[in-house]
Amino acid sequence: MLLSHLGKSPRIDPAATVASTATVCGDVAVGPGCRILHGAMVVAEGGRIVLGRDCIVMENAVIRATGRHDCTLGDHCLIGPCAHVVGCAVEDEVFIATGAAIFHGARLGRRSQVRIHGVVHLRTVLPPGATVPIGWVAVGDPAAILPPDKHEGIWALLEPLNFPATVYGVPRGEAAMVEITRRLSAELAAHGDDESV
Repeated sequence: MLLSHLGKSPRIDPAATVASTATVCGDVAVGPGCRILHGAMVVAEGGRIVLGRDCIVMENAVIRATGRHDCTLGDHCLIGPCAHVVGCAVEDEVFIATGAAIFHGARLGRRSQVRIHGVVHLRTVLPPGATVPIGWVAVGDPAAILPPDKHEGIWALLEPLNFPATVYGVPRGEAAMVEITRRLSAELAAHGDDESV
């Protein structure tokens, strides 16, 4: 399904395909040879999304851009089933495996890999050729890559990156869920005006 959002419609190269049960919404440019498979969601909510040549977005993956963070994928990237990629820059030939999560402001270097259920956190820079192992977490600039049982070490690197301010525009001291959900609800209300194209 192709939807316009905030007055912008997806642009799909004639050599790309979008499955009938996938959704592509808003300011999205899909390059030649791209394949967006069943159940995938490619949604630009105020920002823009660009998929380069021959990108594959597998079943039920989510790629999002927000008003604060565009999302770009270089050429020959593969986004695995149920992966979540939001507001980040992904260079050429990157592999993001099943269930991986890439957060706002992250940058993934050429030929890097994020394996099953790996995480590249907020504003993290993953160098070219780096690998985030299965279930591990990359955080910081430059990225520290830590196993999931090292929560205190992950948090020590993540806390100063200020997730609530970066993602929701709410300073940490004001990051009550009431304020976050109120602001996010107001932003997402714009989807009520989406139209099929």
